[in-house]
Amino acid sequence: MAFLVAALLVLGLLSGTVAHIPPAVSLVAAALVSAWLLVFALRERRPHRRDH
Repeated sequence: MAFLVAALLVLGLLSGTVAHIPPAVSLVAAALVSAWLLVFALRERRPHRRDH
């Protein structure tokens, strides 16, 4: 998953809107996306409980 985020960041740096913003902002955005993906992955791995 980290490799995928890094690959997307490099792709964005080479072409896209990330090329028009400072690298520090790009890294913060990448960190936020990585954190969101980690939280999502952890929530998906938890067993779902159905009360209905």
